[in-house]
Amino acid sequence: MSDPALGLLMLGLIVVVIMLGFPTAFTLMGLGIVFGFIAFYDPTHLFADNKVFELMVQRTYGAMTNDVLISIPLFVLMGYVMERGALVDKMFYSIQLAFRNVPASLAVATLIVCTFWGIASGLVGAVVVLMGVIAFNPMLRAGYDVKLASGVITAGGTLGILIPPSVMIIVYAAVAGQSVVKLYAAAMFPGFFLSLLYLVYIVGWAMLNPKIAPPLPPEQTTVPVPDWMRKFQSAYGENMFVGLLKALGAPARAKTLRTDKGPVTYGALVKNFAASLVPFILTAGTLYLVWWYVVIHPQVAVEAAPEGLEQLGSAPAAAPSAPVDQGPGSSFYWWFAGIALLCAVWQVRYYARLNADRLEVIKLLSSSIMPLGILTVVVLAVILFGITTATESAAVGAAGAFLLAFQARTLDWKRTKEAVFLTAKTTAMVCWLFVGSALFSGVFAILGGQALVEHWVLSLNLSPVQFMILSQAIIFVLGWPLEWTEIIVIFVPIFLPLLKHFNIDPILWGTLVFVNLQAAFLSPPVAMSAFYLKGVAPKHVTLNQIFAGMMPYMLIVIVCMVIMYLWPGMTLWLPAYLYGGG
Repeated sequence: MSDPALGLLMLGLIVVVIMLGFPTAFTLMGLGIVFGFIAFYDPTHLFADNKVFELMVQRTYGAMTNDVLISIPLFVLMGYVMERGALVDKMFYSIQLAFRNVPASLAVATLIVCTFWGIASGLVGAVVVLMGVIAFNPMLRAGYDVKLASGVITAGGTLGILIPPSVMIIVYAAVAGQSVVKLYAAAMFPGFFLSLLYLVYIVGWAMLNPKIAPPLPPEQTTVPVPDWMRKFQSAYGENMFVGLLKALGAPARAKTLRTDKGPVTYGALVKNFAASLVPFILTAGTLYLVWWYVVIHPQVAVEAAPEGLEQLGSAPAAAPSAPVDQGPGSSFYWWFAGIALLCAVWQVRYYARLNADRLEVIKLLSSSIMPLGILTVVVLAVILFGITTATESAAVGAAGAFLLAFQARTLDWKRTKEAVFLTAKTTAMVCWLFVGSALFSGVFAILGGQALVEHWVLSLNLSPVQFMILSQAIIFVLGWPLEWTEIIVIFVPIFLPLLKHFNIDPILWGTLVFVNLQAAFLSPPVAMSAFYLKGVAPKHVTLNQIFAGMMPYMLIVIVCMVIMYLWPGMTLWLPAYLYGGG
């Protein structure tokens, strides 16, 4: 058998052996050693002098000195601490109340919690199990269709490996030699867009067929407003914002009201008024941040540039010769003005209808989501804006997760030990995967398998579109028997050298792979999300029902990939804007 044929045999065996249940990392190393020994075999040398052992040492050292991998244990630690220390049930309850008037409100709340919790933890199994415990039974008791309930949990739970910060993106960056921050920026919009498509599907299905998601009973949609707020509303009028303003100016009448802890204090009025300002602060803060980054920040950089050139000894007259285009185009001002106007109209309408129920929902959302939201925004912002590296951002996230858990008083010494142990276990698995993948790919290339695959693909005379479809279709099919880790470390490196020939951006192709690999968790027979959910589901819920609930989301994944390819700006605009280039 020729060496290239041995390489293809090696590639086929890895799929078979993994499907038999052998550990992926040690299977990679074992096949790499065996086939490498055959490739380097020389009858005149001793067994121990075979060069495959030197190759293993070199590949192991190269994998372990990869700086990109340092951020993995910190992000994983952040996820496990959040899983064991935060209050997901409170978040689910507050979001469900906020969307109580939307069709399939429990399913919508489940998807939103899965999205945010997936960002915070990045652990598919943890998110699916947690939401299975918290949301699955309430949806079934409310009369929701089993396929709807199981599909939204399994599909929503996989979003954590797509939306940054994601361990899968870090692994791809290490394999492909790409920038982690550029990949994070590229995956940002597609991740939330896929979540939006899931949301549209759920609401649309519930509107077309209300029987799959019956309206909730009044006890599940009634906001728990304190009695004193009802009395306050009767005394000062229906609009709580106007009433709180009046009470802050003349608090005498408000102080006659009583709570469970005594009379209403001035501090309680200030606290509630501050809570009412949360939507305005978030909206205004977001608009200002966009304005600052797009308009003010480039102007400051341009003004500081001549001074920096003088300090470096450059002639000031040489500065204008360089093309400097730091200002936004006129279209940005029109877009910004339009968005700001829409936000202003929405704010006026919202505050005109702010009653006690809406204010209480704001308070519930603020207490349950805002701490996690602030941590997530900080972790992503410091990466995307170049303030810190991915590793430093992961350290910030892990420290913030501990602070949130301590603040919630749900993280004790036992849970901390569990989080650290699971982090070490997961990190060791990823590191062994990289060692095995590095050895396997090295032997595969030495045998000529890589060259044979490249020659076969090039002989097909494919166009870039055809190659894109072929590569993504192969990865989609591989997602049925394999998990994303095997696909990223074994099969993705086979396609990477071909991207340059077809002039395909590795960041765009990689982001399509990230979306594509959502199917790896949703496609039987492996479909790990289904098995995670089955472990906590009632006995009458069958695995086939869960599989049936996941199938529509696989089609949505394909639709998302088609839109991403037809509109590459969704993927490439943000990294190009933040860091320049393609």
